[in-house]
Amino acid sequence: MSMLHLNLPSLASGSSVKTGGASSAAAGTANSTTQQCYIHPVVLFSILDHFLRRNDSQDRVIGTLLGVRSDDGRVVEIRSCFAVPHFETEDEIQVDMEHHGAMFALHKRANTREQIVGWYATGNKLSKYAALIQDFYSREAAPFSAVHLVVDTDMSDGQLPIQCLHGSPIGIGAHPENCLFLPLPYELQYPDAELSALQTATDSADAQDGVAVLVSDMEQLEKTIDELRAMLERVTTYVHSVCDGTTQPNNVVGKYLMDMLAVVPKIDPKQFSTLFQTHLQDILMVAYLTNLTRAQLNIADRLQRIV
Repeated sequence: MSMLHLNLPSLASGSSVKTGGASSAAAGTANSTTQQCYIHPVVLFSILDHFLRRNDSQDRVIGTLLGVRSDDGRVVEIRSCFAVPHFETEDEIQVDMEHHGAMFALHKRANTREQIVGWYATGNKLSKYAALIQDFYSREAAPFSAVHLVVDTDMSDGQLPIQCLHGSPIGIGAHPENCLFLPLPYELQYPDAELSALQTATDSADAQDGVAVLVSDMEQLEKTIDELRAMLERVTTYVHSVCDGTTQPNNVVGKYLMDMLAVVPKIDPKQFSTLFQTHLQDILMVAYLTNLTRAQLNIADRLQRIV
């Protein structure tokens, strides 16, 4: 098994980073520093699942982050991740490089665009080996900088604190341990399908038995319309308060409202009602024909069994 051995430097000698017994120099400064990071929720669920399945002797887990970058490398989108087994002591940390390489090769076969963008670790603070691991992943993500995602799984206040960091070399000598972690702005990004799943999971957390009942399409539509009405009422109240002079106007909010109104098509209410009713009748006709076809198929199947 190929292991990456990372040792902290002693006072009498320089730092040593050994891969299978052979030392390697510290990675140079990345050509492009990441300035914005977008994280998919599935990454956080994968990290939590990895932490729950850890060995009893482990206090934390680490893994590799995969995603895509912009052309200049300044914007990173973290789409997935995978666990990397490691063994940590007071003197050194060992990372299973064979597992890391095999898992990355499998991910490349399924997602050719995704590449290594950094690594993750659990805990409420940085590990003393964080700089050495960051040095390794900086070489894996070269020529771009590696992103370090720290997830606090203690959840002491009922929340899931996240830190998104990137390493910056400090000092005169190019040593792996000479690394300063700086905060990186990030946002959670999810499509509509994942948003519905997250809302269902949230509803199950509020339920007494921990089970969320899946609603029908009509109930979901009704819930969405109610949420839209609530947002419209909140915006209308804000606009009226600004017009009355009771609320100080905000240029940023005004710009968002102008952009929103610009995408709304200008159409006559009567014409819109006619188009809506026509579209609704088309949908009802398609639903009727679908049910009729299903009934004919069931009758034909039963007749076939009788014959």
